[in-house]
Amino acid sequence: MTTLADAICEPCRKNAQPLSKDEAQERLKSLSQWQIVEHDGIMKLSRRFKFRDFASALAFTQRVGDIAEQAGHHPVIMTEWGKATVTW
Repeated sequence: MTTLADAICEPCRKNAQPLSKDEAQERLKSLSQWQIVEHDGIMKLSRRFKFRDFASALAFTQRVGDIAEQAGHHPVIMTEWGKATVTW
């Protein structure tokens, strides 16, 4: 069985059923350091990454953006001095 971390991201279809909170919590167990946050009733994955400076955080943000563009699935990325937060 493929782990969630190894799975290919599939953009949500209009008629896709969201995971239940229990299903989401079960899948989260395989993702170290990620958490589920809720915005406007929608569950999302979020993780904060730490860096030594702003330039490193910015370079990471660009790499995540490049991968997200290729996958057609775009996260919210907040880049700050020494950290970047990614929310899917």
